[in-house]
Parts: sequence; structure tokens; C-alpha cells
Amino acid sequence: MFPITIPEQIQALSFAVIIAFMVALIVGPIVIPALLKLKVRQTEREDGPQSHLKKSGTPSMGGLIILVGLLVPCAILMRGDIDFLSFSVLVTLGFGLVGFLDDYIKARKHRSLGLKAYQKIIAQFGLALIFAWYAYQHPLIGSKIFVPIANIEWDLGLWYIPVTMFVIIGTVNSVNLCDGVDGLVSGVTMIVAAAFGIICMAMLNLPDIEPALAMNIRNLMVFTGGVAGACLGFLRFNAHPAKVFMGDTGSFVLGGAVVAMAIATRTMLLLPLMGICYVISSVSDIIQVGSYKLRKKRVFRMAPFHHHLELGGMSETQIGVLYMSITGVCCLAAIMLLQ
Repeated sequence: MFPITIPEQIQALSFAVIIAFMVALIVGPIVIPALLKLKVRQTEREDGPQSHLKKSGTPSMGGLIILVGLLVPCAILMRGDIDFLSFSVLVTLGFGLVGFLDDYIKARKHRSLGLKAYQKIIAQFGLALIFAWYAYQHPLIGSKIFVPIANIEWDLGLWYIPVTMFVIIGTVNSVNLCDGVDGLVSGVTMIVAAAFGIICMAMLNLPDIEPALAMNIRNLMVFTGGVAGACLGFLRFNAHPAKVFMGDTGSFVLGGAVVAMAIATRTMLLLPLMGICYVISSVSDIIQVGSYKLRKKRVFRMAPFHHHLELGGMSETQIGVLYMSITGVCCLAAIMLLQ
């Protein structure tokens, strides 16, 4: 008999999604007017797409809606051992705080740049080191990562810490770069979180799973449902034309949440596939910058890649649907690789 039955798993995941979704819908109409009153508004960059200049003045820092939405079901539905849940929440809050400070400075100084580059680097490096070390020394996570296709666990030893730090920093910044079109990051991350929920269910149904690990995975599954539901609820306000932007608060929250799921489930090697749209954003940006510095020529009309598509004539809604479709297919492929 499994420590947690399949009906119990489905119930916990479903309740998490529903509660987070409802909380986001309720909190949104409260937070958005408050942001407007506090003059926390988006300031569009002059070197961005010209069509985005009209978005200046739209309230930002809407990631707070997502954060509240995902935390409420975690508080209500958590049971027993909550190490994985606590870890995921702390990673989310840690990076969310960095994003919040960035947004706060932008709003306070009425500019498109918040924290200075070195401040972000120090904060992200410090948080990544703390969380990588915690995962490394945790008996239920440790230094092993799952290798898809080969179906083996690869023990990285002490190399686990720098590798995990790279994954954490890379994921958070890639999610941040992906946030350039209405509804894009919230829609993509909703699917990624749902896929991690399915992975958690698959792990819970392993015949030899330890009770302590099962309870931790069960609580992590609640977290994935909370993220998915909060993103879905946030789309009500963030879909084109957006009434609010998530800001760095939201993109850092979601980046931290996604990488925490991957670390806790030991599936970091699947993250580039599941988060393929995050990868596209960061790689296209690196290629663009590198090409211009080396050849004085641009590869794309504008980077990240979603702006290239936008300048090519695709609407923001079309780009969002395309990215969500690609993410859905890649997440299905990642789940199949676990078989």
C-alpha cells in the first residue's frame, strides 16, 4: 500500500490549484488599486519595442498577487514533514525579496532600472550558495540528480553545490528575461508547475518510497499546485492587454519556485527541457549581445526572442499561445523521460 493513496494525491493537488486560483482572483482587485495609489507603475525602456511605450504607467509589482496565491494553499494543506515545502517557500521568498527591492527602487526613482548589477549578483550568489548547501546536506535530497533515459542517479559529490548554484542563478534570470510580453511568464510557468505536480504524483506512486520522503513530496506537490493555480488566477489580470505586470517581484518569485521544484525532485537535468521557453529567452539574449560585441551585427530584430517575434508581426497573444504550446509539449516529453 502506498503511504498516500492516489485519490488523496489528486485531492491535495486539486485543492491547492483551486485555492490558489481563487485567492489570486480575490487579491488581484485589492492589490492593483493599491499599487496605483502608491504609484508603483511600469516605466518602459526607450530601447524596447515602441509598441510597449504605451504600457508605461501600468501598475507593476503584481507578483505579490502570485505570492499570496501560492502561499495560502501551502499554509492550509501542509501535513507532517514540511522540509521540502519550507525549502521551496524560502527559495521563492528569498528571490522574491530581491525582485521586490528591484521593483521598489524603480518605482521610488521613476526609472526602468532598479538594483545595480553588482547588487543583484551579490544577492543572487549568496542566496544560491545558501540554498545549494542546504539541498546538498539534506538527507532526502543530497548530491544525487536523476539522469533521464539512463534511469540512474548521478552522484555529483561536492560538485553538486556549484552546479546547483549555476542552475539556480540561471533559472531565476532566464525566467526574468522571459517576462517581456503580457501573460507570457505566468502562462508558461503555470504549465511547468503543473508538470512538476505530475512528477510529484509519479514519485509518490513508486513502490519503495520512504514514508518521510512521501510526505515531503506530497507537500511539495501542494506547492506546485499553488504555483499553477496562482499563475492561472494572475492571468485574469495579466493577459493582454495587461491590467498589471508581475514585475521583477513576480518573475523572481516564479524563477525561485521553479528551480526549487527541480532541486527537491532531483530533476534538474529535465529543467532545460521543461523550461525550454526560459532557455530560449536567455540564449537568444546571450547570442544577441555576443554577436553585437564581436561582429557589430545583430542576429535578431530584438532580444530576447519573444521581441524578435513581436517585431516580426506576431501579437502578444499569439506569442503567449505559442510559448505555452511549446512548453506543454516539452513538459509532456520530460514526464515521458521519467518512465
